[in-house]
Amino acid sequence: MAVTYRDWLLDDSPSSRLQAGLGRSYRVSMALARNPLAVAGALIILTLVLMAAFAPWIAPYSATGQDLTNRLMPPSAQHWMGTDELGRDIFSRIVHGSRITLMIVTMVALISAPVGLIVGAVSGYFGGWTDRVMMGLTDIFLSMPKLILALAFVAALGPGIENAIIAIAITAWPVYARIARAETMTFRDAEFIAAVQLQGASSTRIILRHVLPLCASSTIVRVTLDMAGIILTAAGLGFLGLGAQPPLPEWGAMISRGRNFILDQWWVATMPGFAIILVSLGFCFLGDGLRDVLDPKQGDKQ
Repeated sequence: MAVTYRDWLLDDSPSSRLQAGLGRSYRVSMALARNPLAVAGALIILTLVLMAAFAPWIAPYSATGQDLTNRLMPPSAQHWMGTDELGRDIFSRIVHGSRITLMIVTMVALISAPVGLIVGAVSGYFGGWTDRVMMGLTDIFLSMPKLILALAFVAALGPGIENAIIAIAITAWPVYARIARAETMTFRDAEFIAAVQLQGASSTRIILRHVLPLCASSTIVRVTLDMAGIILTAAGLGFLGLGAQPPLPEWGAMISRGRNFILDQWWVATMPGFAIILVSLGFCFLGDGLRDVLDPKQGDKQ
């Protein structure tokens, strides 16, 4: 009887790491597909990615070009989301602004998650004074509100999208460090760790090859759930003029400029606000689905 590709993926005794990895990915995908909210979240994020990738072809107008003769026009067939105080098409600015939003969440995740993962794994593996020092530093960062701490770092570094990314990443890593430390402490005395140590593996090799991969699943779930908070923090910095600078179409800065017209020309601030809410919900839905799939015990508790 011929073995199908699906049977090969679901084989209980994979013959290689590639087969095991592909099989796990297939099971996760199938489990996510059975969760309607997770599917909705994935579609929202996929739309964000495609919109950012093809922004020049999707946007009907320039994101920065001004047309003062059409300023503050309401939504219409010509301008789907209306125009702002400088006559710029809001839909085109939101489409191009998706690139900034996607860049911010991606860069923050790539900076903060590995840093927190390594700090937590090292702290949990070694324990003792290493654990006390690293977790003491982590607690200092956790004791301060993220937005206030980000504002302090941006004020020190100066306004700009690059500095905003650095500031948000600095405030985001402690949560991942705590999660990685808790995970590491559950298996640092396990038999497979002792077996690797008896084979002469160094602490660095054990952490990189064995500890970090076991902490990755919970970290991925937390990163996905934190994306909404990262977007809101970035929008808050942009609203205060400390994030992306004009004329970049950053969603928080667009809301800031539109607040002066909120009573009469509601669409100027409302449309980018809807974009922030929709993308944040997408990441929350996908994060909840990943938590149920990658951490079944947590899903059962809820």
